[in-house]
Order: sequence, then C-alpha cells, then structure tokens
Amino acid sequence: MKLVLLLSITLALSWALPFEQRGFWDFSMDDGLPMMNDEEEGSGTPPPVLPPVPMDCPFGCQCHLRVIQCSDLGLTSVPKNIPHDTRLLDLQNNKITEIRKDDFLGLHNLYALVLVNNKISKVHEKAFDPLKRLQKLYISKNNLAEIPHSLPHSLVELRIHENKIKKVSKDIFNGLKNVNCIEMGGNPLENSGFEPGAFDGLKLNYLRISEAKLTGVPKDLPDTLNELHLDHNQIQAIELEDLIRYSKLYRLGLGFNKIRMIENGSLNFLPMMRELHLDNNKLSSVPPGLPDLKMLQVVYLHANNITQVGVNDFCPVGFGTKRVSYNGISLFSNPVPYWEVQPAAFRCVSSRLAIQFGNYRK
Repeated sequence: MKLVLLLSITLALSWALPFEQRGFWDFSMDDGLPMMNDEEEGSGTPPPVLPPVPMDCPFGCQCHLRVIQCSDLGLTSVPKNIPHDTRLLDLQNNKITEIRKDDFLGLHNLYALVLVNNKISKVHEKAFDPLKRLQKLYISKNNLAEIPHSLPHSLVELRIHENKIKKVSKDIFNGLKNVNCIEMGGNPLENSGFEPGAFDGLKLNYLRISEAKLTGVPKDLPDTLNELHLDHNQIQAIELEDLIRYSKLYRLGLGFNKIRMIENGSLNFLPMMRELHLDNNKLSSVPPGLPDLKMLQVVYLHANNITQVGVNDFCPVGFGTKRVSYNGISLFSNPVPYWEVQPAAFRCVSSRLAIQFGNYRK
C-alpha cells in the first residue's frame, strides 16, 4: 500500500522522471567510492558512472528526484537537513511524537507530506506555515486529539483518519478554498462534535466520516459533495431533512449502520445519485423513492431484514422515465422468498446477472 501511494504521488510530479534502477551500483555509494566487482579485475572495463550523492540527504533516508523517503527508520522526530527543493516527503511508519515549529522550515516547494502511522499527539500551531504549496497531507493513524491548526491554504487533500479526534471546531478549515477531499473516519466523532458552521466555505467533492459514533447524518455538510461515506456508524434513520442540501451526490455510503427507516421522500433530493450503499442495516423493506432516481445504477441492500420485493420497488411505472438501467442490485442475506418476486420488478435492469439474491441464512 505504501509503495502504491508513493508511486501515485511521484507520477503526479510530471516534470520529474521516474527512478530506474540499472544495477546494484545505484545503491553502492558508501563513502562516495564504488565497490570492486569481477568485471573490473583485469577486464579493462571502465567502472560505471554513478549519480552524484546528495550532500544534504538526511542520514538513513533515500533521496532521489526531489522525493525524500524516510519511512520505517524508527525516527522519533522529523529529520534535519531536508533539501529545500523536496516535493514529496515520506515519514510514515516511524515513532515521531511531535511536529515542532521549525520542522519544515524552508520547504516552500513541498507538494505531499506523509506522516501516516506515527505517534504524533502534538502539532505546533505554526508548523505548517512554511508549506505554501502543500497539496496533500496524510497524517492518519496517529494520536491526534484535534485537527491541526493553520493548515496550508493550498491544501487539496487531507487524510486524518484513525486518530482520537472528538471535535471539529468552526474555524478549523478556515481559508481552505482549494480542498476537495477530506478523509476523517476512524475517529470517535459524535454528531455533537461538529460545531455549527464547521464546514463553512469548503467546496468538498469527497468526505468520509466512517467508523465513528454518528447517530445521524451530520448537519450543514458542504452542498458541493459528490461522495459522502458514513458507513460503520450508528445511524438509525434517514429523515426528510437529512439529505435536502446534497443534490450533487452521486455516491452515498450508509452501509453497516442500524438504519430501520428511510422517510418517504428523503431520497428525492438526490437526482444525480448513481450508487447507493444501504447494506448491513435493519431495513424491513426496499426504501421508498428508488424508482424516482433516474440515474441510479447500483444499489446495495444485502444483509437487511427485507421480506418482500414489490413490482414497482425499483423501476418506475411506464417506459422511458429512467435514464439509465441498473447494473447492480444486491438483495442476498435477506429473508425474502426470491421465487415469489415477479420478474417485472426488474424490468429496468440491464441483465439478470446484475441481480444478486442468494439464499438467506439466519
């Protein structure tokens, strides 16, 4: 997973060529002298030309093409002498406990900072001030009790899941006009932990608050959202006003909750919905309003308590009113006698293979 992350971010730096290992010599640069090999002994073959050794590469780290990799080194603090032209700094899987004021001094060109899986519990309020061009901040799997203050205004993506955050204050995201993705799942957040106006000014496309302690859909989330993931919470119902502001949503994740009821008309506010996850809940019937979602293609309803499927539960009455056909409907692990369901109930499905019933086992 770490390698995939580094590769994807490195590719984003389109002006930098990828590192290509041509032989063992790429890593035999101890003391600046090449090691002897069989070809050199009497063959007359000149020694290979080695790339220059970065003079300011932190001890133990690997430095190449403005990418500084210092992961898995047991570091207890951010290393010194990080080159000022660094674009990607990888410090994950260490034992860093604190981010100090001057840890990133001079790193004005840093594009991505990876601090995942450390022991960070404290971040100085001015620690990120030098990072004027930072777009990706990954600080998940740490011990943070609050979201760091003074996040760079250039930030586009923030991943801060699996910490100990219980509160999102009103001004914490102030000035983040460019951020479009926030991942903050795996924190002990309750609905009361979101101060009114906490997301004001944000134009998010993606928000994930899964594996928290939510009992309902949080209020006043950005109305620009395309994806909202609230899976693995304790939500018990979807009420009429819960989704009224999210008309641009095309993917909604509500799986692994305790939802028993979806109020009639609640889904009518989601005209662009393409993928709806309601699996692993306590629904006793197919949610009302699905036939009115003309763009809906995938709906997960497996592992609920659904006992019957009506002929008009998924498809609108008449022809030509649904713009796209379903290509995935999951109903397995429900006590519904599938042999009693009329075939016409799936008249707007692309193929019979798109319907997943299976056997119900209590």
